[in-house]
Amino acid sequence: MSLALGVVGLPNAGKSTLFNALTQGDAAVASYPFTTIDPNLGQAVVPDDRLTAIAGATHPERLVPATIQFIDIAGLVPGAAKGEGLGNRFLSHIREVDALVHVVRCFVAVAEGDLDPVRDAELVETELALADLETVHRGVERARGRAKSGDAAARRQATLLQALAERLGEGVPVRRQIVDEKIADVVHEMRLLTAKPVLYVANVDEADLPSGGPLASGLAALAARQGAGCLALCARLESELRDLSEADARAYLGAAGLAEPGLPRLVRASFDVLGLISFFTVLSGEVRAWPVPRGTHAVDAAGRIHTDMAHGFIRAEVIAWDALIAAGSLQTARERGLTRLEGRDYVVCDGDVITFRFSA
Repeated sequence: MSLALGVVGLPNAGKSTLFNALTQGDAAVASYPFTTIDPNLGQAVVPDDRLTAIAGATHPERLVPATIQFIDIAGLVPGAAKGEGLGNRFLSHIREVDALVHVVRCFVAVAEGDLDPVRDAELVETELALADLETVHRGVERARGRAKSGDAAARRQATLLQALAERLGEGVPVRRQIVDEKIADVVHEMRLLTAKPVLYVANVDEADLPSGGPLASGLAALAARQGAGCLALCARLESELRDLSEADARAYLGAAGLAEPGLPRLVRASFDVLGLISFFTVLSGEVRAWPVPRGTHAVDAAGRIHTDMAHGFIRAEVIAWDALIAAGSLQTARERGLTRLEGRDYVVCDGDVITFRFSA
């Protein structure tokens, strides 16, 4: 499993600054349009206090947190759907990711014109919708072509896709539409851009923290209408915090009225946007968090660790992380009958600590 979030937005919205802070990267920050042409890939650690708590009960030699992948995609410009500003390449990069982190500038820069975050966000959303419209219209034409030979299913598909296109033309992203199950697979295969989950990031001035200010509030209202999440942070501040000692960073945050940096909130929110949960394993002196999609069955979770574990799956020994902490150790939990055995179709819960039994 390799799920990724694409970091998108207009040029100079602060995408690369945020990406570098997220992934501890060393790439130069974009200072003019199109600095980022080819997408940059990076991993970010998912903050999870449960990992440390489990370690306190199991005393491992090392901890391995969950990570998620971010891809810094070049800034979109009006006309991208028609190929303007390397638009075709940018849109193809977006098509490959599973969700979007849409960075919107909510701070005033020197010698720049009017600032309207809602307008800027809608510009990007419009380009994605226009690209989707072209894709869906091609799907309609293909279905109509098959329908001419008497294919009733194709005729119905053409009708449903046309309705999808009409709503797109009205400004309703695919993620806000109820897609008929009879074309759900077709829509999925189209990899429509506005079907992807979105998390808006209001990149605000440090002075507007922690609330984000009125500009961020307007963006949050738009996000709600678009069926998306929204949070506010200052990318420049996050970048500066990365270079400070832990003590200096705490003092800096306190002066800004923040309980924690914005990046952990962003990573956790991104994890949720991808529909992921974490289960944990305690094995060979290691406590590890494993990200899996919500609804994953035990046999597939075993395969996440190693394919042999899925092929030879016998049982999953399961205990909730907080029950393990209360017991004090895995051995004590077993002696008290707090663990339970589950079969291959067990749906893994967020925070499960699992020991897989399998035959080699």
